[in-house]
Amino acid sequence: MVNAEVWQSLTEELTAKGVTLVAVSKTKPASDIQDLYNLGQRDFGENYVQELVEKQPVLPADIRWHYIGHLQSNKVKYIAPYVYLIHAVDSFKLLEEINKQAAKHNRTIKVLLQMHIANEVTKHGLDANGLTELMEYYEAQKDSLKNVEVCGLMGMATFTDDEEQVRSEFARLHNMYKHIKASYFIAKPYFNTCSMGMSGDYHAAIEEGSTMVRIGSMLFGARNYPA
Repeated sequence: MVNAEVWQSLTEELTAKGVTLVAVSKTKPASDIQDLYNLGQRDFGENYVQELVEKQPVLPADIRWHYIGHLQSNKVKYIAPYVYLIHAVDSFKLLEEINKQAAKHNRTIKVLLQMHIANEVTKHGLDANGLTELMEYYEAQKDSLKNVEVCGLMGMATFTDDEEQVRSEFARLHNMYKHIKASYFIAKPYFNTCSMGMSGDYHAAIEEGSTMVRIGSMLFGARNYPA
């Protein structure tokens, strides 16, 4: 069940701040996505390939699909024809595979590099050294990566009530984003996304520099996980 009033309020708040809202629709039926689409939402986030493959054909073609989960290289081919932005690139192998599959469809796929900023081992992502290594390799190989566009960084803060810790993690990600932009993309306007913040911490994320937030439960209610 979509909460139209919350969506309207949230959209007005984020639009005024220049922040993109990605509605996280994982586990939700296509009918809920259609309802939010009818209100005007266009960016939707999924984190299971099979679920996205099932939903995409039965929903409007102009939806901008964001793949927000951990993505295995052998699954890229299933979403390459239509995915708008892949949020969780954490290896050069994955970057190369996205480029390969995008080229097959004569497309350019936007990606974000996922940073590990949380104090939790269960979350994926690069550390600062890994990011530098990936960017150096990318710089050396970028002429062969015409079908992938690195447009920013993404990270998830620790799941904790300690707002100071959350803010420090967001601030660290934003500093890395500014460093990478200045070092590698200073003349590239498409590198413009610092994706951080979800339903419980998006206010802090925006204050620390987020340009894209991923909101699910506020819009759709609790997740529908199988028993």
